[in-house]
Amino acid sequence: MAGSNGARWGIDNDYTRLNDVLLGKPEYFRWVDAGAITQRTLKNAEKMGVTFDLQTAMAQHAEMVRLYEEAGVNCHYLQPDAVLHRNFFARDSSAMTPWGALICHMQLKCRRADYVTAIQFYQSNDIPIWKFATAGHFEGGDFVILEPGTVMVGWCGERSEEAGAEQVAAWVREEGWQAEVVPIPAHFIHLDGLLVPIAAKLAVACVDALEDWVVDYLRARDFELIDVNYKEAKALGVNLVALGDNRILSMAGSPSLNETLRARGFEVFDPDMSMFTLGGGGVHCLSQALSRVPA
Repeated sequence: MAGSNGARWGIDNDYTRLNDVLLGKPEYFRWVDAGAITQRTLKNAEKMGVTFDLQTAMAQHAEMVRLYEEAGVNCHYLQPDAVLHRNFFARDSSAMTPWGALICHMQLKCRRADYVTAIQFYQSNDIPIWKFATAGHFEGGDFVILEPGTVMVGWCGERSEEAGAEQVAAWVREEGWQAEVVPIPAHFIHLDGLLVPIAAKLAVACVDALEDWVVDYLRARDFELIDVNYKEAKALGVNLVALGDNRILSMAGSPSLNETLRARGFEVFDPDMSMFTLGGGGVHCLSQALSRVPA
């Protein structure tokens, strides 16, 4: 089945040229208690001197969309919904795989029904749905395709749960791929806050926050890790998007990482996404890859 760019829907990696991306529209966005990141923001907002502003958030999101479009990426959208006021974090209600979309089972009460707009999108665009997570809560930010044939499946308990992660990993193995289940610290929410591939055998990672065995697993498979310091990782610095062709969609809140990436020859786009990083997610959380050039 062909996407709007002529490529098949689905991805076998998360770093080659991005052709189609699923986003949302943050019309009903607000900062609410939605886990560790937003709790930290709400508790410290006065001391930090930050306040939520919807118009600023809309402008920041529009700038991200502009960068995607200028990079030649086709942007698709979940239907905005006043009740599902965080569904524009499109990474989590589904996850794209080589076999079709995985519909996720989200744990937060304010996001539990986000699957509705995800299913509506895939069905209305004739994009195949592969599986529905049912054994426990599981969210798309914990599905990280390292490279063709290998996936890491994360869980922290407060969002994705071990049973959900194990179910998804078992399905991946049934398709003939390797899947490694990885427990992560709860304050990083999802695995894509700790590890994101950006090129073949190259990933950004907060090494100190990953278990030693996970780092050993990656290095044993010849992965080079660009280490993101804890301060930038805590502000969702790892949560970037590889556009392919040595281009990276990062964020202004990660100056050290952006400098490192540029020194390695990447073209880095770094919009201010502070309304979102303070409110629970970075550009990777906001974006679900639908189609990439096969690795």
